Amino acid sequence: MIPLRDMQVRQVTPVVTWALALLNVAVYLWDRGGNLGAPGTAFADLALRPYELTSFLTGHGDPVAALKVFTSMFLHGNLWHLVGNLVFLCVFGPAVEEALGGPAYGGLYVLAGLAAAAAHVFVNSGDFAPLTGASGAIGGVLGAYFVLFPAARIQVWALFDTFPVAAWLMLSVWFVAQVFLPQQGVANWAHVGGFVAGMAWILARGGRDRVLKPTPTIEADEATP
Repeated sequence: MIPLRDMQVRQVTPVVTWALALLNVAVYLWDRGGNLGAPGTAFADLALRPYELTSFLTGHGDPVAALKVFTSMFLHGNLWHLVGNLVFLCVFGPAVEEALGGPAYGGLYVLAGLAAAAAHVFVNSGDFAPLTGASGAIGGVLGAYFVLFPAARIQVWALFDTFPVAAWLMLSVWFVAQVFLPQQGVANWAHVGGFVAGMAWILARGGRDRVLKPTPTIEADEATP
């Protein structure tokens, strides 16, 4: 299922979500000299390699490896990798940003990215393959959305048709697929780590009732025309 839109009406412009999306696009283009289909070259050394980080943490590696936990969040392997991540960010991010506020939402994004990298390195400590992409951080956004808006409806595309699906169902299927249906070349455990971190972030702030505003959110098709 490909998410198309969150069917809730937003009251606040999602400035941080759009800024993160634009930053990822800008880094992608810069990395390729403006050529959408070219391989990344400018920032190739800034991808996170689990073996390098493990070596540093055990006292035998370069401390620069720790900084790559941050830089890798903004690198993408190809155009479809970037587009797929931005679709999920732009569908689920605005509601979470509105609920948390911009600064806390930005903090969630970074924390989830760190948790995602930690989960991936823990499972693949000796791997030399580079870890890139915002999907771990975005997994945190999905985890937060799952706790905050489980009953919200998400318009999705699947089986050559579009239809609404409850957020809890779509995100549950997504999460289970990460755990039990790993794909070659996909950092599934990074997605899991980010998702769990997003859920934990909301629970640490008092849970759904504490975070959400008193005014109930309006569904798009219930709004006044």
